[in-house]
Amino acid sequence: MARSFPHSFVVCTCKHVTLGEIIYSIKEKGATTLEDLGNLTDAGTCCKSCQNSQSDIGVEKMELYLEEILNKFNKE
Repeated sequence: MARSFPHSFVVCTCKHVTLGEIIYSIKEKGATTLEDLGNLTDAGTCCKSCQNSQSDIGVEKMELYLEEILNKFNKE
């Protein structure tokens, strides 16, 4: 996650979930897994392409994945 993304960046295009919503769910609601994020925000619950690069089925690949975000915050 070398690139800097604004909090308004849409991570999950199916459910229109932004990076800010994901960060809030991790920091304030205690999300630590993809399942937690899905339960709190609906992110990653539709086509699942935003979860990680292995599940990205789209022709145009995602710029940021939920697992990357979780990994960054789980290391802190």
